Amino acid sequence: MAAIGLGLPQETFREAGRYGPHLLAPTASDLNKYGKQDTILAGFHTDLNFLTIHGRSRFPGLNIWARNTGKRIPVRFPATGRYLLVQAGKQLEHLTGGLIKAGFHEVVVNEATLDALATKTQAGHLGRLDEVEPIYEPMKVGQQVQK
Repeated sequence: MAAIGLGLPQETFREAGRYGPHLLAPTASDLNKYGKQDTILAGFHTDLNFLTIHGRSRFPGLNIWARNTGKRIPVRFPATGRYLLVQAGKQLEHLTGGLIKAGFHEVVVNEATLDALATKTQAGHLGRLDEVEPIYEPMKVGQQVQK
């Protein structure tokens, strides 16, 4: 869709990434440990990848920045339906010569995060990261990116 919108053949970006590694990288934070008001879980940043696709999270706290106003916008998905927020990453910015800019975002514990945490804790629906069996070897970020 992005290629067509830019007047390029529809396979342009798909072909550019054909033999590259692709990463699905869900993130998690231990809210039992870091669930304090205004705790920064992922500071203000853009992503290196081609696209970042955010789905509905169990916990609010994702903020994006509007390029036209510079204002921080809390991301809220409707309670029903299937919605995704798609942001350009640095690879798409590079491939379009800066025509499409990478989207800035952050994740911060806010009042809505704490409300969701309390609700899920009371209902017994909150898993603890320290109870998960570790299946990944410890490594530095650079090693992870290389792999």
